[in-house]
Amino acid sequence: MSLFRGKRKSVKTNSLPPVSILISAYNEEKVIRQRIENIKGLKYDFDKLELLIGSDCSADKTNEILQQESKNYSWMKTVLFEKRRGKAAVLNDLASLAKNEILVFTDANSMFEDDALINLTSGFSNEAIGGVCGRLVLEEPEGKYEKSNKERLYWKYETVLKKLEGILGILIAANGGIFAIRKMLFTKFPEKYAVTDDLFQTLAVLNQNHNFVYEYDAVAHEDVSKEIITEFNRKVRFAATNFQTIKDFKNLLLNKKVLLSYAIWSHKVLRWLVPIFAILLFFSNLFLIKQGSLYYGAMILQLGFYLSVLVGFIFHKLKVSGSIFSIIYYYAFTNVALLIGMFKFLAGKHTYTWDSTPR
Repeated sequence: MSLFRGKRKSVKTNSLPPVSILISAYNEEKVIRQRIENIKGLKYDFDKLELLIGSDCSADKTNEILQQESKNYSWMKTVLFEKRRGKAAVLNDLASLAKNEILVFTDANSMFEDDALINLTSGFSNEAIGGVCGRLVLEEPEGKYEKSNKERLYWKYETVLKKLEGILGILIAANGGIFAIRKMLFTKFPEKYAVTDDLFQTLAVLNQNHNFVYEYDAVAHEDVSKEIITEFNRKVRFAATNFQTIKDFKNLLLNKKVLLSYAIWSHKVLRWLVPIFAILLFFSNLFLIKQGSLYYGAMILQLGFYLSVLVGFIFHKLKVSGSIFSIIYYYAFTNVALLIGMFKFLAGKHTYTWDSTPR
């Protein structure tokens, strides 16, 4: 369907809007100074830019670094919170302090290319556009890391989906590392329960009848997790908060904008339910196995798949990667994480605080 939508035209740099960059940080001493330097190097009019960094009661040297750096730049402001309340509460406070018309959300470990902010904000010349998502590129981290983590491969697929949805103006979930919305469309995050912040703001913009688009040339870089267990825990947390976020916007599941509802179901909800479908498929197949060769063959295929998962797990332990078994293993552990996250959501055990990913 995106083939029939014309390409959006960009605007000149001198027409770009004033922006407020918001970063919620918790124990980010290893990357926060580099992040500030990264923003310092952006090609943008700094008379139109402010950087707001909120430290969620960090216990390392993050606060000390922020206090030092904020003295060097007139466009930078830090807010040091004395009580840990979670990312949502920090972003709510930063958004209320922001003085500019465009809010740019990013993370402490995301690194913008020097023209990323120009490209990200160019689309706001169109009044119908309420949000713009940039392109997040996952990189191999320095040093040793577990190459059985196929997150980079999955993310290439996810990037294609975001790009196509963006052409239609119905991008479902922005990249938390680089996206922007109009301040007037900002919806306060719930603080009593956890949501996925980038998905929440994206759906909030769409729910206010504005388009959310994708800007391929607005590029940010992040390192993929070094350990696959770190990625697993992250997916469990996001699975739980994703279900909660969709619950908050359940009206979009059956909306008069049929294409938007279709995108939410096909891109998100049905994917999250794959573990349930897999379990139902296995046991229904087991029940029907005596009904003919078709069901017998289907069971052989399923058992072959799960045997491949086991082989992939063994390869992971032996630190062997690059095979189809590693991809199958990654797919399986992703769906196990989704299942656990679903149970956490149903049990109400997902938390609104978080620990930064090991750097």
